[in-house]
Amino acid sequence: MIYVFLANGFEEIEALAPVDFLKRAGVEVKTVGVSGKICQGAHGINVEADILKEDISLNENLRGVILPGGMPGADNLDKCETVQKAVDYCVENGKIVSAICAAPFILGKKGILKGKKATCFPGFEEYLEGAEVLPNGVVTDGNIITAKGAGVAWEFGAEIAQKLIGKEKSDEILRGIQWRK
Repeated sequence: MIYVFLANGFEEIEALAPVDFLKRAGVEVKTVGVSGKICQGAHGINVEADILKEDISLNENLRGVILPGGMPGADNLDKCETVQKAVDYCVENGKIVSAICAAPFILGKKGILKGKKATCFPGFEEYLEGAEVLPNGVVTDGNIITAKGAGVAWEFGAEIAQKLIGKEKSDEILRGIQWRK
């Protein structure tokens, strides 16, 4: 199970492109409503979450979390105790922790990026405490995956899928959607 946390103000593409990609890969994914069952994206698109934050389970079935960016979505995720606990659980248990756009600042504040390579939306670098900040669109360091923004949301999803199901299947999906790098 991968949880994708949605809070009001989230960047729609950054949340939904990885969800779509992972579902194509056969990975079980649930969107989690932090702001309620209906969460409004940064561009006014309402998305109905699969479950509410109260309904998550932090157990061996959890394979990782995705934190979409967008503002104030990333701030709203940062303020959510459930999100914080899920990130901590994933770090402590070697699960995938992925964040895109502004959301890597949440990981930076927690000290998770110390000594790691990471990326984020330009202007948020100062919050990636202790990280080696790279200009790449998507950066993976161990089980931590970070990405710059909406323009690389498919690549972000592909990188998460690659960690879960392998490069061959991830590349097959990219070819299937006519993705050109």
